[in-house]
Amino acid sequence: MPQHSIVVIGLPGSGKTTFLAALWHLIVSRDVSTQLRLNSLVRGNQKHLNEIAERWRNAQMQDRTSLGGNQFVSINMLDEANQVATITFPDVQGEAYQKMWEERECDREVADTLMHGNVLLFIHATNIKAPHWLVDIATTERVLGIQVEEGTPVPWSPRLAPTQVQAVSLLTSLTEEPLDSGPRRLVVVLSAWDKASGEGLSPPDFLREKLPLLHQYLNTNPQQWDFRVYGVSAQGGDYDEVKAGAKPTQSAEDLRVLDLPSTRIDLTDGTSKSHDLTVPLAWLMK
Repeated sequence: MPQHSIVVIGLPGSGKTTFLAALWHLIVSRDVSTQLRLNSLVRGNQKHLNEIAERWRNAQMQDRTSLGGNQFVSINMLDEANQVATITFPDVQGEAYQKMWEERECDREVADTLMHGNVLLFIHATNIKAPHWLVDIATTERVLGIQVEEGTPVPWSPRLAPTQVQAVSLLTSLTEEPLDSGPRRLVVVLSAWDKASGEGLSPPDFLREKLPLLHQYLNTNPQQWDFRVYGVSAQGGDYDEVKAGAKPTQSAEDLRVLDLPSTRIDLTDGTSKSHDLTVPLAWLMK
């Protein structure tokens, strides 16, 4: 039986946990048709997956304190030809990838998952840290009356780098030893697409305009990356906060009354739309 490997990567807050919660609901409930179906849970806590899926169905924000650290979830999926794809979510919160960028280090367990297979890269479409021009910063300081003496050092850390710089660095690390495994397929997932789609851009156009460095990197390295871009709204709207005393929102209430929770999922490549989160995974299996 043919076997494929797909690894999910992305910085903290890029939408991986929401995607995993929606995906787990989708393949367990089967209330809409999907290109892939669940075969088995290879690794991970099923109770944890059921809990995040339940919060997703109840339109509640994921409780970050309950997620823990260095969690690995691996799910075997089957396509219509019974080909198997193992989708792995190493370190759901994304700190492992932040460490790769900031400290140039990678835990051995994470590295083992990154050495093989195709890639699902998550970027939060409304939380992109853009580069800043020095002339714009100087103009802002002048307008605000901020006096900065020439030669004054400006504190900086890798975490302050633009999103696209960090993303390109992560992908570049997968093309170098010891993580290089040759040409790969890549899907760029622009999460929270419902909040970004109002700009009237398709997901590929959004990548080109909002993340030009990443767009150029992928287009100038076709020998390494065969890629597609999808906009994904796995949440469907604003969710209720989980903290004590938080009031329910109308947006969350509207989502909870849907007959089929899976219909709150929207996925698009700019041409077609679907409720099926397994579409990009199926393409990565080819």
